[in-house]
Amino acid sequence: MSGLGRVLDFSLGQAHLCLRYRQLIIQREYLDDTSVPVEDIAVVVLSSRRVTMSLAALDALAAAGAAVVVCGADMLPSGMLLPLTGHFQQTQRMAAQIDASRPLKKRIWQEIVRAKVLAQGSLLETFRGDDHGLYAMAARVRSGDPDNIEAQAAVRYWPALFSDPNFRRRVDTEGANALLNYGYAVLRAAVARSLCAAGVHPSIGVFHKGRNNPFCLADDLMEPYRPVIDGEAATIAGECGLGDPVLDPQTKARLVGVLQEGMDHDGEVRPVMDWIARSASSIARRLCRESQEPIFFPTGLVKP
Repeated sequence: MSGLGRVLDFSLGQAHLCLRYRQLIIQREYLDDTSVPVEDIAVVVLSSRRVTMSLAALDALAAAGAAVVVCGADMLPSGMLLPLTGHFQQTQRMAAQIDASRPLKKRIWQEIVRAKVLAQGSLLETFRGDDHGLYAMAARVRSGDPDNIEAQAAVRYWPALFSDPNFRRRVDTEGANALLNYGYAVLRAAVARSLCAAGVHPSIGVFHKGRNNPFCLADDLMEPYRPVIDGEAATIAGECGLGDPVLDPQTKARLVGVLQEGMDHDGEVRPVMDWIARSASSIARRLCRESQEPIFFPTGLVKP
């Protein structure tokens, strides 16, 4: 299961997806068929109500380690298919993941929150010319984040990013928040898929908990990558002037596309999907006590 891969978003019009010789065949009315090697696909997003898919195609995508996201009539994700097998040490790693100690989980959460706040500060510095004190806040994050620096940083971050003192992050509103909700859902699928590839289970988290949440670890690991979506959402909102941005096929394509764009880390440019795969492998080694090195997170995530 490769870390790299394409994100295919079917948001508009009719299409039938089927399998032929390890190729995902995309059939559309009045157009020639197109094909994508199954092994090159990381995430498939099914949004249009006129898209159908064969069982053979679903099975091949799961076997290749791809995630399939299904959207409801509101165009927001309502379900996800993930591969059941991936890493050759999956059973051993999942057992070690379950047995991970509370102090280890708290140290991992400290690293995640610190990386997230640093990434938020970097985005603000890039967009607004000032980190708004987030770099200093990141340095104060302690094991388990008992001071809730994550929430304190959010109070500064969101109004500054959208240049709106009244902006609040919500999951039940339109406009910029709808863009964020959609982008985060696709990001969550990409992270969950990479965790499966690394041999750990996306439901067994270090901080996020919940009987009804099958993606707790994915929700943990995706935190430092949220600013990748935030930056694109803020750019789209800025282009709308005084009007609210709309979650349409064009904006959805932009939000999905940012995960495939090259981002710079320490002079090395790779797609965001590749950095996510490295982070997933890194957190798996920590949870399974195979390594004591800090979890890998790219610094800045700035477009070259």
